[in-house]
Amino acid sequence: MVLTSGLLLLLALHLLSAGVSPGARAERPSLALLWILEPVQAVEANIADDSTSFFHDYFDLVNVRRENDQLKEQVAALEGQRTRLAELEVENRHLSDLLELRDALAAQAVAARVIGADASELSRTLILSQGSNGGLRRDLPVISTDGVVGKLIAVAPNASRVLLINDHNSGLDAFDQRSRARGIVAGLLNGELTIKYVDRTEDVKPGDSVVTSGMDGIFPRGLLVGEVKRVSQEGPGLFLNVEIQPAADFRKLEQVLILTHRPPEIASDIKG
Repeated sequence: MVLTSGLLLLLALHLLSAGVSPGARAERPSLALLWILEPVQAVEANIADDSTSFFHDYFDLVNVRRENDQLKEQVAALEGQRTRLAELEVENRHLSDLLELRDALAAQAVAARVIGADASELSRTLILSQGSNGGLRRDLPVISTDGVVGKLIAVAPNASRVLLINDHNSGLDAFDQRSRARGIVAGLLNGELTIKYVDRTEDVKPGDSVVTSGMDGIFPRGLLVGEVKRVSQEGPGLFLNVEIQPAADFRKLEQVLILTHRPPEIASDIKG
């Protein structure tokens, strides 16, 4: 704008000093002025257009970023919903398996979630989400779809504690399903599982299934405890050293079934 004003002033002084009179010759300076000013005005117009375009692009970019952030939030929310739905599907499948097991055993039972664990050298236990308000009491057997888990040793109104069968204070009566050799399944301090008091003359082999006998008054007969992993006859003792691989993986348990009443056919067998 300063340059344009200067040019106009110089041309006005030139016209006054030259004494140009109105007429056809006076149009020539005007045409010359337009010719001189045209590039300057074009530059100014381009600058104005560029400034307007810059601001439009800036605000468009801000809007795009805002929309992009909103889309990211929506995608994260949908991903969270998908994950929750997948987890619910897994839990429902586990619960359905437990209910099928309950029906197969023809036993009254309560399903519960595992909400805590204690796996130290002193104790191997799980905390469940059901308690006395759900009809639970001490010494009830706890099982999973894979096999025997343990028994209740403490019950609160809305929670209970399970002593796992691989705890060194645990013990249940069981037998080798193939050879029918009986013994007491007990846990060791290192978390391993063994069968005590199996006579050296018994035919127990690795791979044999070990099931509950029903003779301890807690676990119904025929529940899978585990599989014989190793058998040895070391030392002069009267019994075999039998190691068992538990059927249930206690570290991965999420839901379990607590048998509140023994199956009727088992109870009738004992009475008879």
